[in-house]
Amino acid sequence: MTAETLAGVAARIRRRECSPVEAVEACLARIARLNPRLHAVLRVDADQALRTARVREAEVEAGRLRGPLHGVPLAHKDLFAGPGQPASCGTAIPEYFRAERNATAPARLEAAGAITLGRLNMSELALGPFGDNAHHGDVETPWRAGHGAGGSSSGSGAAVAAGLVYGALGTDTGGSIRLPAACCGVVGLKPTYGRVSRAGAMPLSWSLDHVGPLARTVRDAALLLGAMAGPDPADPTASPRAVPDYVAALDGGVAGLRIGVPDRYYWEGLDDGVTAAARRATEVLRELGAVLLECPLPDPEPLNDLANLIARCESAAVHARLVREQPHALQPVVRARLEVGFQPSAHDYLQATRLRARATRTFVADVFATVDLLVAPTTPEPAPALAVVTAGAPGDVIRRIGRFSRLTRPWNVLGLPVLSLPCGFVPDGRPVGLQLVGRPFDEATILRAGHAYEQAAGWWRRRPPLDDAAGRR
Repeated sequence: MTAETLAGVAARIRRRECSPVEAVEACLARIARLNPRLHAVLRVDADQALRTARVREAEVEAGRLRGPLHGVPLAHKDLFAGPGQPASCGTAIPEYFRAERNATAPARLEAAGAITLGRLNMSELALGPFGDNAHHGDVETPWRAGHGAGGSSSGSGAAVAAGLVYGALGTDTGGSIRLPAACCGVVGLKPTYGRVSRAGAMPLSWSLDHVGPLARTVRDAALLLGAMAGPDPADPTASPRAVPDYVAALDGGVAGLRIGVPDRYYWEGLDDGVTAAARRATEVLRELGAVLLECPLPDPEPLNDLANLIARCESAAVHARLVREQPHALQPVVRARLEVGFQPSAHDYLQATRLRARATRTFVADVFATVDLLVAPTTPEPAPALAVVTAGAPGDVIRRIGRFSRLTRPWNVLGLPVLSLPCGFVPDGRPVGLQLVGRPFDEATILRAGHAYEQAAGWWRRRPPLDDAAGRR
C-alpha cells in the first residue's frame, strides 16, 4: 500500500478498497522499519493518528468525505506550530518555536481530510542544504546510504521518497523544498510568494520564505497545493487571489508552450550526469510539442547576493536571542551563518529590498514576454556524501552550501513559482532534479508541463532500493 501515490490511495479510500486505518497502519509499520536508517521522522503521534483514522473511516462509511485528501496520512517539517504543539525547528530545544494559533497550511490539509502522523526532521533552524543534523541525526536520501537527503526540508523529502507518508510540507527560503526533492527523487513545489500562508510556520527570512508540498507525483503536489493555497487573515502577505483548480489543468499538455532554456550560469560547473539528464529532459519536452527557445537571463549572481544579504539580516533578527544567549546550543556552521547577519547596516538591508523589487519587475517583464516558463537543473550535483560536504571548518562548509544551492536561490528573491521533479539518475543510482519556473501565480502552467514530462518520462515509477541489499549497505 505504501507504494501508492497520494492521489492513488485517496481514490482507493473513496472507493472503499482500503481504509484510512489501514493506510495509517501501513505507514506506521514502514516508519518503524526504515526510519532508524533514514532519520526522517522526529516524532510519531501514532495514537492520535489512529484515532483520527477511525473517525475518517466512519465518515467514509457514512458517505461524508471532508475533501480530496480524506484519510491520507501526511507528516510535516518540524517548524509548524500551534497551541500545545511547539516545534523544535531542528534544534536541541524541543519547544523552541511556539505559535498562538494552529499553523494554517497543515490545518487546511487536515480540513481536506488528511491525517497528520507526526513531525519530520530538518536542518537546524532551516539553515542547511545537505540534510545533516547533529541533534537528531543526519537525514539520508533513500537512494544511497551515506548521502544527504538535501535540506532544509530533509525529512520531508526522505519520508515521501521512502514511502513513510504520501506527502509532506516543507519550507523554502533558498531551495529548501527543491533541494530535498532533487536529492530524494520526488516532486517539490515552491509556490509564488504569498500563494500559501506562512502563519504558524517558524520564519527564517520573512521576505524569502515559502511554504509548499513535497510529493511523489505532480498530481499529488497539485492536490496538496489546491487544498492549502489562498488568503489568510493570519498572514498579511498571503495573496487574496482566487485559487484555481490545479488538478483540472494538469492534462492540457505542452504543445505550443514556449519553454526558455537559460544559458551559461544554469549549465556551468555541473556534474556530467546532471547535465546529461537535464538535457535529455528538455528534448523530451520538445518531443511533446513544446517550443524550446534559448533564453539569456540577467546575471543571477546579483540576485544571489541580494538573497544572501536579506536572509542573513532577517534570520539574525529572528533568532537573535538564541544566538546571544545560547550560542553553544547551535551547530558551529549554523551559529556562524547567523552571526554574520548582525554585521550589515540598516542602509544595506533596505537597499537590498529596494533593488530586489526592481529586479523582480524587470525580470518578469523582460523574460516572460518571450517565454511561458523556464527549465534548468535543480542542483549542480546529485545527493552529496555527507562525510564530504560537512567536513572541515565552518567557512569551508559554508562555501559548499553556497555552491550547492546556487541554482535555486535566485528564484526566492524573485518570488516566482518553481517546480522540481525527477529527470533521471546518475550511474550510481542517485536521482537528478529539473526545475520548471513560471510567471507569478502561474503554478498551473508549471504543474501542467511537469505532469506532461513526468508521464512521458516515467521516472516517478522508480522506487528507492530500500528493501534489498543495495539499500541496506
